[in-house]
Amino acid sequence: MAEKVWFVTGSSRGFGRLWVEAALERGDKVVATARKVEDLAELSRSYGDAVLPLALDVDDRAAVFAAVEAAHERCGRLDVVVNNAGYGAFGAIEEVTEAQARAQIETNLFGALWVTQAVLPILRAQRGGHIISVSSIGGIVAFPNIGLYHASKWGLEGFTESLAQEVASFGIKVTLVEPGGFSTDWGGSSAKHADEMPEYAEMHEAAKARRKTMKPGDPNATPAAILKLVDSEKPPLRLFLGTMPLPTARQRYEERLATWESWSEVSVAAQG
Repeated sequence: MAEKVWFVTGSSRGFGRLWVEAALERGDKVVATARKVEDLAELSRSYGDAVLPLALDVDDRAAVFAAVEAAHERCGRLDVVVNNAGYGAFGAIEEVTEAQARAQIETNLFGALWVTQAVLPILRAQRGGHIISVSSIGGIVAFPNIGLYHASKWGLEGFTESLAQEVASFGIKVTLVEPGGFSTDWGGSSAKHADEMPEYAEMHEAAKARRKTMKPGDPNATPAAILKLVDSEKPPLRLFLGTMPLPTARQRYEERLATWESWSEVSVAAQG
């Protein structure tokens, strides 16, 4: 298998860190980015010149383009681009402040958009490459208390599906990775929480109880799946990670289809 060059955002911990290490362990080269470059110091000590650590805040479009340019100058090509940077914003729709809402969309949606726009000229010129954007089961179904997170991931899903159709003729592959619940820091120190209103106390208690019943997946089991994905000649547009997403999606889509079918007479009449 030929050596690949990766560009990965959010490389300091969680999925990003594990996938970067897996790529480096098998002999690939990685441009690893994080908000604080010092969080990537251990990668440099362990893997030397095989890794290029870069400080990057994906909210900053100009910084994203500069980082991609630096990566291309250093490595000569980019084969795998992973949009992994992101976090979870918790709060009922009424509770979330304007600043919290904008910050969530800036990072989870626009951050991935800026990286995608920055790498596309390179991948088009190469006539190949693979863009992987980390979505979530929350990119296709929604739950209470994380509405703005869902909005960011549903937006990511929408533009990525369009992107896949737009760039297929250039030989560029596109995949949405949709994990279920895993034991990462997504809901921990990296999460943002709105101030809770007493009117939503019952909803918050139910959300906490629901999280306690979930059996999270092991993040250390995911690198093998990602390596298989990037090595595939025909990777899927969407890939679930974990046991929870498929049955959840099946239930929700069956419910949606049933609703659309039951209202189809009204829908057809609206055609005119």
